[in-house]
Amino acid sequence: MKKVMTIAVVLGLSAGTAFAGGMSDPMVEGEPIVAGPAGSGNGALIGGLLLLGIAAAAASSSSGT
Repeated sequence: MKKVMTIAVVLGLSAGTAFAGGMSDPMVEGEPIVAGPAGSGNGALIGGLLLLGIAAAAASSSSGT
């Protein structure tokens, strides 16, 4: 009878630890974001034209005699 009780206690304790953590939710990762192609580089063109316009305005206004 002691063997049966010992086996029952051992099985009971081992079954409790098997389900202690429970099932965790699966981790779902989102889709990766793919970066598009770089812009056409109009910033340098606009900056150059702006600088050229300012230089032209400064050159035309400094000849005022």
